[in-house]
Amino acid sequence: MGLMFRKRKKYGPIILNFTENGFSSWSIKIGRWSWNSKARAHRVDLPGPLSWKQDKARS
Repeated sequence: MGLMFRKRKKYGPIILNFTENGFSSWSIKIGRWSWNSKARAHRVDLPGPLSWKQDKARS
């Protein structure tokens, strides 16, 4: 198992994700709700270690 490079830059509610190959995806996070451009999924953080996720392909 090799090492992986990941970097995140945060500009307010917008998060840019980078890998060793360059730009990977972007996300937006407002409060407990977030959306990721690569997974095209909505996620809501719930209390404790739980979260709820809805994939775009399954809706």
